[in-house]
Amino acid sequence: MAVTAERPPAPEDRPSRGLCLVFGASGYIGSHLVPRLLAEGIAVRATSRHRASLEARGWDGAELVEADALEPASLDAALDGVQTAYYLVHSMGAGKHFGRLDLEAAANFAAAAERAGVRRIVYLGGLVPEDAASEHIVSRRDTGDVLRRGSVPVTELRAGIIVGPGSAAFEVMRDLVYHLPVMVTPRWVRAKSPPIALDNLLMYLVRLPQIPQSEGRVFDAGGPETLTYAQMMRVLAEEGGKRPPIIIPVPVLSPKLSSYWLRFITAVPTNIARALIEGLKHDFSADDAELRRLVPQHLLGFREAVAAVFAAERASEPVVARWVEGAFAVRKQRIDYAYYAKRASESHETAASPAAVWSVLRRIGGEQGWFYMQGLWQLRETLDWLAGGPGRQHGRRHPTELRVGDRIDSWKVLGIEPERRLSLAFGMRAPGAGMMEFDLAPLPNGGTRLSMTAYWHPAGVWGLLYWYAFAPAHGVVFSGTVKEICRLAEREQRGQIAHAG
Repeated sequence: MAVTAERPPAPEDRPSRGLCLVFGASGYIGSHLVPRLLAEGIAVRATSRHRASLEARGWDGAELVEADALEPASLDAALDGVQTAYYLVHSMGAGKHFGRLDLEAAANFAAAAERAGVRRIVYLGGLVPEDAASEHIVSRRDTGDVLRRGSVPVTELRAGIIVGPGSAAFEVMRDLVYHLPVMVTPRWVRAKSPPIALDNLLMYLVRLPQIPQSEGRVFDAGGPETLTYAQMMRVLAEEGGKRPPIIIPVPVLSPKLSSYWLRFITAVPTNIARALIEGLKHDFSADDAELRRLVPQHLLGFREAVAAVFAAERASEPVVARWVEGAFAVRKQRIDYAYYAKRASESHETAASPAAVWSVLRRIGGEQGWFYMQGLWQLRETLDWLAGGPGRQHGRRHPTELRVGDRIDSWKVLGIEPERRLSLAFGMRAPGAGMMEFDLAPLPNGGTRLSMTAYWHPAGVWGLLYWYAFAPAHGVVFSGTVKEICRLAEREQRGQIAHAG
């Protein structure tokens, strides 16, 4: 919920920008930028490595294209006819050597943009301190340099911590605040940074390509105040109605050492959290006077920005039909439940058709049971019942028919897409919120790939311990379940063919 000093110009008063490409649209910034551009009446082509992740967003009016910067052959079609290309991808989640992958991807993209006749590349990087040494910071800086080696003018926007739901740095702090009442931390909690609200950053991204003076330039973007990480975490706790954690800085704990135990405290993907933490030994500053002059707006202070995040989450859609990362409804409308989910998944391919697999899957639970290791499912329900939960409430409304809202034992049906997907909400007592989804993907030979995935949004350290306690069983149970469903579907399909013959 941005509060701006200027009134945005009416659509007819805005300069034409032609077709805009949001490259990396399924990422954090891209997923917020696409709807903002569409609301401005701008033609948008959104890309991701997996088209399905874009289709789930429901962006009416956006053209969806599958592309990967590490596969040059996929870039020409994505960039065809594009005037402005937003480059929003990075490889932090790839683990080791992500810096090398970032530079390779940027070089491929710059060359493809030149071939396509793109007029402007807008790149979102990160603030760069003079003594930058971490791979995360250096990679962001060098990616901009590689993009500029091409002939297409580049506008680079460098931002620090982004205050918004799903921002990795923000979610690391949220998890630390809500998972630990006492923190023994490295000295990086005293490092300073000018956090910027997501809506303020989006305004910069939307407006800069419309300003001729921004072409070929690098801009720092920051909020109106510079705070230590300790100060930010205290504000975050206060705005969430929680007692601020006791923070005890210990000089012997380096950011690198702390990154190793971070995976047990936060649900933010480990590779991303580790890359961020290792860069926190620096103080960051933003020289943003020129940017403020070109794009005037009211910049939200950190407390205002946090309040806006929580207000936006509470005002979000109260019902979902499937799992979406960070969806407030999936997190039981709790701001203290982790935004990012832990997950476990198994899949199996079968010659049975999606219709045959669905015919078996829709009978899950109740008298049919859960297809594999039924004793383990019953043991979990018994433990829940002993803890005062709804476990051991077996049954379902109908043995073969499903509808949204149905109870299947201790689960609730949230979404049904016949022959494509079944989404179930976890209903037992536990420190967190979870979902389980079955996905059916048709294969070229007429068969099906059946996937079973569990998503878990932990509540505090107990939620994390709960997940890790059950993690060893997930692979065994899920693998056996999808295989058994596929086996039954094959058997029934053969029987139907034989009967028809």
